[in-house]
Order: sequence, then structure tokens, then C-alpha cells
Amino acid sequence: MNNLAIVARAISKKYKLYDSPIDRLKDSFSLSKTTKYSKEFHALNDINFEIKKGESVGIIGKNGSGKSTLLKIITGVLNPTSGEIKVEGHISAILELGAGFNPEYTGMQNIFLSGTIMGYSREQMEKKVPEIVEFADIGEFIHQPVKNYSSGMYVRLAFSVAISVDPEVLIIDEALSVGDIRFQQKCLRKIEELKKEKTILFVSHDLLQLSKFCDRLIWINEGHLIADGDPEDISKKYQAFMAGSTLNDYTEFIEAEDEALDLEIDPIDSSVQVFGDNKAKIKGISMFNEKQMKIYQTKTGNKIMISIQVSYQEVIDSPIIGFTIKDRIGNIVTQTNTFILKQKMRNTQINKVYRYNFEFIVPSLKRGTYTVSPAVASGNQVEHTQHCWIHDALIIKIDDQQEYDLEGFMVLDNVSFDAK
Repeated sequence: MNNLAIVARAISKKYKLYDSPIDRLKDSFSLSKTTKYSKEFHALNDINFEIKKGESVGIIGKNGSGKSTLLKIITGVLNPTSGEIKVEGHISAILELGAGFNPEYTGMQNIFLSGTIMGYSREQMEKKVPEIVEFADIGEFIHQPVKNYSSGMYVRLAFSVAISVDPEVLIIDEALSVGDIRFQQKCLRKIEELKKEKTILFVSHDLLQLSKFCDRLIWINEGHLIADGDPEDISKKYQAFMAGSTLNDYTEFIEAEDEALDLEIDPIDSSVQVFGDNKAKIKGISMFNEKQMKIYQTKTGNKIMISIQVSYQEVIDSPIIGFTIKDRIGNIVTQTNTFILKQKMRNTQINKVYRYNFEFIVPSLKRGTYTVSPAVASGNQVEHTQHCWIHDALIIKIDDQQEYDLEGFMVLDNVSFDAK
């Protein structure tokens, strides 16, 4: 294995699916090789990858894609139908809620049970108990049966036990999606600390979280490995996929016969990436100061306007226009759109160019470079169709840090639009 922690070679996992219990019974007694009472379901199909020691790797994919099956094979809970998995070092894993603990046992009893399963003696676990209890911070519930725990309390104890046994490989499957925000942040700080010397596998639907903590992302869809590589690149492709689109260069997305842009607003740079169903096209985006002068840098506390220019290839009822501001490493610092601002936009007309203006006070941000990603959608905040999303369309700079008594992180005075 040398410097490798995990090696997966042609891993496949098949299950037999039956329409009824009687078909399962018939299949078990059947001697015929031609008569089939079941259908094969491939949970994983020829998965190959290597993970180096000390790497932090995120695994993404829609529900039912095979992520949890893969983790169970890595941890030894399941055996692959074919292929080979090799793991170097001791594994500690937090899989789905309910796995690993006896619900009738108290939290304290489950600590020792988990230690025994992992190969630790009672004396060794007794030394770890104070650290586990302190990190879990569930009070007297540590002496109550686990079946009485809330999902948040369960995760607190499970995470505390998992990190206390000093594993070489730590696997976390969606566990941090439950529980209160303070404990989630506490766990993330601990993961950041463990990253320095442990191999970590992290399954989550939170792409920003994965991009921050992971060196690589592995994308699995319907049992197939789709991509393995740079977190930012893969998360953009996955985001487009989940919106029913594909990620393209902007020049491949627009049509050559599009009318000329308004000269006031900068056109979209050809190097950016975009996804959507092409019913709307963001033509340009710029930032202006109070004097309506185009600017590319500003100061905390200044009043500015971000203008987004859009043309429509189809009539869209009440379109939603918005933008996200991210820092240089991709963390979202703020975002907004016309829906959450309760600004109802009028229905669009085909081949008309619209300009949407967002006026707001620049929040208290650190000095540095930020990007603005505009988007056009329809529907509502929860269920919507993405017509056009452009990653990092505008680059802006905040050139100082001043002290301002701002009531809100972003103060929007108004949202207006012009149709030309």
C-alpha cells in the first residue's frame, strides 16, 4: 500500500430484487438456470480509486447513487459482489443513525460496547471516557438508554466515540446534517484538526462544506464513478447536473446572433462557466457607485448597485433574479434574490433585454477579492427551475475594513428593472 490508505479495484455490488416473497422462495429452490424470478440491481458498478494517507476526500451523489453502499464496503459491513478493497490502518466510522449502538443500552454502556467492537480493552476505554463525555456534552443522558435519545444527541455521542479511538481513517456519512449548529461547528473544527494527520472520507450534500474540507471529490451516480478530482470543478458540474443541466463555457452557451449588449454593462467573460436550460441568458453584469459610475472596487459601508442584464428566449412568469457573493476560496458571504425580497417581477417577453438593479450597503467584509455569481430562475425558493447560473461572472475588490454599525449584513434599499 506504501502511502495509500484506501484502494478500490473494480468494486461492484449486486442485489437481487423480487416482486413478491413467493418469488424469493421459488428462486431459492429453483434448479433451473434459465428461469429467473428476480431482477438484478447494481448498487455499485466497477468502482476504482485510490486515496492517499492524510487525504480528505468527499463523496457526492444524489440519494440512491451508491455512496452509503460504498462506505459500508470500505468499513467491512458489506462484502462486494466482485472486486477488491484494501484499507491500511484502523477505521472509525459514523454511518446512518442507529448503526453501532444497542438502543437498549445507556450511552455509557454503548461507549464500552463500541470500544470492544473496535478492539479496545475496558481499561483503555475507561481512560477515554472523560474525553468522550466532555465532547458529547449530553449531560445526564449519558446514563439513559440510547433509544430515548434525539437524533442530535445520538450524533453527539457517536461522533465523540468515533474520534476518541484515534483512527487512521475516519468516515462520516451525513451525520453532521443533524444536531444543533454549535455542535456542527464544533465537529467541523475537530475535523479540521484531524485533517493534519488522518485520512478522512466525508459524505455530504453540502458542496461548500466539502469544498472547504476536502482535497478531492468523488462523484458517484447510479453506481458509476462519474468524476474524481478538484472539489471546485466537480462541485460545479454536480450542481449543474442536479439542476438538470450541464456545465459549459459561456461561449458555447450563447448564440452568435444575440443582439449587442448595452454598453453600460460589461459583457460576460468567455472564460466563465454557466448552466441552465437556456430559456434565459445573462448578458452582462456590472457594479456602480451612487453616482452611477461603473466601479470594480469599493469600501465597506458604501452604497452600491449591482446591475444584471438578461434576455429571454421564452416567456417566463415572474422570473427570480438574484446573485451570490463568494470570497476567494468559495465561501458564500451573502446572497439574495427577488423572491426572498418579495419583489414580484413582471412576466417577460421574448427577445427583450431586461436590466435588474440591486441597491445595497456593502457589508463589513475583510479586505480582498470577491466574486459575484448571478442567476435567473422561476418557481420559488424551494422548488425552482434554473434558467441561467453563471459562476464568478463579476470580480470585485473590497479595499479596506471600516467599522460600521450595520443593522443587517446586507441592506437592500430596492430592486428595480428596466426593459429595453
